[in-house]
Amino acid sequence: MTEASDFSNVDRELDDTILSFADIQAELNLRHAKDALRDIVENLDLTVQERTGLEPEIGGLEKMLDKLERACVQIAVFGMVGRGKSSVLNALLGQNVFETGPTHGVTRTTTIGQWDVGEGIDENLPDSLRPATLRLSPVIYRLSQVELIDTPGIDEVDGETREMLARRVAQQADLILFVVAGDITKVEYAALSQLREAGKPMLLVFNKIDQYPDADRLAIYHKIRDDRVRELLSPDEIVMAAASPLTARAVRRPDGSMGVQMTRSLPQVQDLKLKILEILDREGKSLVALNTMLCAGDINEQLVQRKMEIRDDAANRIIWNGVMTKAVAIALNPITVVDILSGAVIDVVMILTLSKVYGIAMTEAGAVELLQKIAISMGGITAGELLANFGLSSVKGLLGLATPATGGLALAPYLSVAVTQAAIAGVSSYGIGQVTKAYLANGASWGDDGPKAVVSKILSSLDEESILNRIKEELRAKLDLRDEGRRKKEEGRRKEEGRSR
Repeated sequence: MTEASDFSNVDRELDDTILSFADIQAELNLRHAKDALRDIVENLDLTVQERTGLEPEIGGLEKMLDKLERACVQIAVFGMVGRGKSSVLNALLGQNVFETGPTHGVTRTTTIGQWDVGEGIDENLPDSLRPATLRLSPVIYRLSQVELIDTPGIDEVDGETREMLARRVAQQADLILFVVAGDITKVEYAALSQLREAGKPMLLVFNKIDQYPDADRLAIYHKIRDDRVRELLSPDEIVMAAASPLTARAVRRPDGSMGVQMTRSLPQVQDLKLKILEILDREGKSLVALNTMLCAGDINEQLVQRKMEIRDDAANRIIWNGVMTKAVAIALNPITVVDILSGAVIDVVMILTLSKVYGIAMTEAGAVELLQKIAISMGGITAGELLANFGLSSVKGLLGLATPATGGLALAPYLSVAVTQAAIAGVSSYGIGQVTKAYLANGASWGDDGPKAVVSKILSSLDEESILNRIKEELRAKLDLRDEGRRKKEEGRRKEEGRSR
């Protein structure tokens, strides 16, 4: 007897050691997740403009962090209307928090209830279950909070919206309960398969077993276990329950005859409760850490994508403004050297402005150095721009000088040459802007391929003819507006002179 007792003590100590180590590892997982998520929240790197419209996503990250801080486990229940989802949760809670009723689809939105899992342990449990329950309870208590989440029926009206809601809740939940009340339908199987893809622990709850004779109940259970969900769930993940059982009671009618009255009796959810406690005891904290980080990762990815879209739009506007500023400046300037210098200055200013959009500090010297690297990598385009500038600028200069002497006849050829020269310079500036944008969006890095590969990839995607035509059209419009403004000023001046005479 003594030897058996010693072995029993050793086994118990070994179990306690394993439990203790697992709990320490779970605590470490939780702490690492907190640190990682706090770092994401504190370093979102969003401007006030970028935060506008992203409040739900940012709030989602903050909620995830709060969930980690509270070590809060979330258990979500799903199922078709009338399967007793709300009744199952009320039975677990030991009180009527979730709305139930005979009408179709009482639950319209998600509802959350707090479950104190340290309470409500059945005092009448058999001795075989009591030690496990007593061991589980204090470990679960260290999870701080357990939230039960009720959802609308998956087959209700406006099902598409509610299924989207269900998917969102399933992504956030740490444990999923799927409630049925008999053999599984095609709709239930499809929903169960969808939820299974979320990769979360799941329990299939066969509810309302009190409504079936023993033989029928077991036949349905075996049908579900062996045929319906064999590829989705293991037998250990299927639990039977009677959340709100009806019991027949004999009553005497006023006329003295005997009748049957159905009354509510105590819920039969102890097996479900123990199964949930076992899962949470085994992996509760790790589940919270893993699921929260997966959900937070999805939200953060949406934030980053949205942030980059906003920055990309702003960058494209800056690039086009730079292109048109450079094109107009070159078109109106007849002096060759000034053309080249002013174009380079505009490109540098564009690079500096883009760096501010992407939140990357850059000096003028750094912008000039980046421009040089891009210009060298662009090769033919920048060389072509220089040759065009020298050649066309010389022709433009001669036509500009000849305009007064020819009584304005040389103005049309001057403008034609100016537009062509400016369009060529604009294409080069557009390419520089797009390469700079890619460089800054990559965190001021060329990546693994180097500048030449990045430049080559971007330039191959540019439709130079389309850009050239767009520059010419906008430039002609701007020059026409300037001519119109000049004519109006001249007319105004003449009118003023006429009045003064």
